[in-house]
Amino acid sequence: MGNSKTPEGLYIQMFSVHGRVRSRNLELGRDADTGGQVKYVVELGNALSQIKGVRRVDLFTRRIVDKALSEDYGEGEELVNDRFRIVRIQCGGRKYMRKERLWPHLDEFVDKTLKYIKRQNDLPDLVHGHYADAGYAAQELAHIFGIPFVYTGHSLGRVKRERLAEEGLSEKEMIQKYNIRHRIAVEEAILRTADLVITSTRQEIKEQYGMYENGEVVKFSVIPPGIDLNKFYPFYYDRLPETEKDELAVYARASMLEELNRFFIHPDRPLILALCRPDKRKNIEGLIDAYGQDRDLQAMANLAVFAGIRKDITGMEDNERDVLTQMLLSMDKYDLYGKMAIPKKHDFEYEVPQLYRIAAAQKGVFVNSALTEPFGITVLEAAASGLPVIVTRHGGAKEIIQNCKCGLLVDPTDPAAIAEAIKDILVNPEKWDAFSKSGILNVRKHYSWTSHAKRYVKDITALIRNFGASPLTKAHPRNAIGRKLVRLNRMLITDIDNTLLGGKEADLNSLMDLLYRHRDTVGFGVATGRVLESAVEVLKSAGVFDPDIIISAVGSQIHYGPALHHGRGWEAHIAHRWDRDKIVELLKTFDFLEYQEERAQRKYKISYNMAPGKDRLAAIHDILTRNRCHYNLIYSHEKYLDILPYRASKGKAIRYLGYKWEIPLQNFLVCGDSGNDEEMLRGEPRAVVVGNYSPELKKLKGLRNIYFAKRTYAGGILEAMDHYRFIPAAAERKTNGASK
Repeated sequence: MGNSKTPEGLYIQMFSVHGRVRSRNLELGRDADTGGQVKYVVELGNALSQIKGVRRVDLFTRRIVDKALSEDYGEGEELVNDRFRIVRIQCGGRKYMRKERLWPHLDEFVDKTLKYIKRQNDLPDLVHGHYADAGYAAQELAHIFGIPFVYTGHSLGRVKRERLAEEGLSEKEMIQKYNIRHRIAVEEAILRTADLVITSTRQEIKEQYGMYENGEVVKFSVIPPGIDLNKFYPFYYDRLPETEKDELAVYARASMLEELNRFFIHPDRPLILALCRPDKRKNIEGLIDAYGQDRDLQAMANLAVFAGIRKDITGMEDNERDVLTQMLLSMDKYDLYGKMAIPKKHDFEYEVPQLYRIAAAQKGVFVNSALTEPFGITVLEAAASGLPVIVTRHGGAKEIIQNCKCGLLVDPTDPAAIAEAIKDILVNPEKWDAFSKSGILNVRKHYSWTSHAKRYVKDITALIRNFGASPLTKAHPRNAIGRKLVRLNRMLITDIDNTLLGGKEADLNSLMDLLYRHRDTVGFGVATGRVLESAVEVLKSAGVFDPDIIISAVGSQIHYGPALHHGRGWEAHIAHRWDRDKIVELLKTFDFLEYQEERAQRKYKISYNMAPGKDRLAAIHDILTRNRCHYNLIYSHEKYLDILPYRASKGKAIRYLGYKWEIPLQNFLVCGDSGNDEEMLRGEPRAVVVGNYSPELKKLKGLRNIYFAKRTYAGGILEAMDHYRFIPAAAERKTNGASK
């Protein structure tokens, strides 16, 4: 499989998991998942795909098939241009769920993304996660494939926790609604493992990432985002006869004027424009207070607040509903009818650019009065259109004012100061003109997507070139296990005790030599009742080279490669309806069960010693079934009892691996000797029962795909490989020829 630094150029995979992502008619402001981050990732992908040296950009998100939402979110792939696609991966069902509820399903997202990558037969050069959930997914893939991991936070959990605490939410409420503690823990892990964090402002690094324990160990690159300058052009272009008029844009302008004018008694007055999501931190209430408390300001200008897209306020989330309700109450409190517009919807493709130009043509201002603003894309859009801005002094948006000199900074908690800043611009034509001109010129200088994309490619090219050579890079080297597994189409999985080990040393050495010679085409794994640490120790002491896969603890855990990368996707799969504590408590009633030492126990495995006895297994099944436990019971060697989640076992783990890595089950060779191997020996995989098998496996004789070897232990595995012609003759000839 091809990889990085190919003649064709870079392949970049970006991740924005929540699913409300499409390339056209963005639903910005509808809810918390449709904020500026959606626009950012789509426009970044578009810009990167235009840069020389980039051959492909894929933006991965969740596939949503939900009657309440557009069918666009259900398309498997959306071709944005010939080098940029949006790829949708289904996880956690098909219905939409907000990002805070996606955490339990992210490992499924990772697994299905791996399947997609293998089908495409094309490994990315790096992965870039946007927001914490996508950062987790990208981090896992980077680890598996040994490629650089880039991260952009957009908003951070510690900052959000502080803000929620100020709003009066308890820690318990934050955990319940926003999963805040888990999110912060994930962000700390991301900062510990990311090779590069891209921010929009220096303020983010100091005041936001500085709140994290790992905020000082990561490398940052400040690359401000850009805007589409073909869309957000100066207001006076519309007045020029030589400017080509787009019929859809003309229609959008007429629609916006009609929408605004139905609210205003004096529609010719300058327009104070606000455009944001209905979120408390956007401080819409503070802006309305500033306008409502200043009679002079009301006499000289109208106020228009575009607070997201809505149909029915009562059906919205608590935060949005509270903000919109307060807008209506404040409008009534100050009697702003005829002076204030609160439209219910707006189209971001055509209507929003016209809004900025309408306000600029009327000599108005744009106001961002958020309590804190990490960056401020809308500020850039307004300034590029020639509309002066009033911006909160808290957060990264102040850097736009410093660079573009396009407006004033204010204290968002001081309504009188907001009103005075607005009037200062409205009543001073020279100041208005100066801010308008500076905004138009300096946004083009500092904030174009072309300049962002060029800087981005320069930084990641250096990162990829030095990857693994510098002690600062944190991901695994380029021989990471994922690179091997996506190439493989055959896999040998064997039990350890009395199957792989226990026989003649010469047979074991021959088997290991054969597997090592064919390591590029045949994978090697073990499936054992031992816990991971014990399995690693016994293999090492026997001189067995590192398996590609270790299925341990009777199938309740999977680890990959020499680095023992934890297969979290498998654990997320088997966790369904598993209640370990309940089962342990119920089984305390049986005195014939001896709970094994703690080192033998696992989160998804309960282990007992139990001597054979009449009806003992039936009694255990009875009590667990009557109490509606979901479990899988495995009794082996007439002394060991293991209880697992009902989705877990060595055989099910093998089937899961076939699904995840797209290896046909008939291309697995499964090797065992005892009753606890029975389940994994049955079914589609090729199987071998070695000659020293336990009596309980006699019943498998004659079953399809199960070969009973005459030779014992590793010798029986070699015999089965020959029987099934598991290593194709052509591959064997090629290897033998190369070794001569």
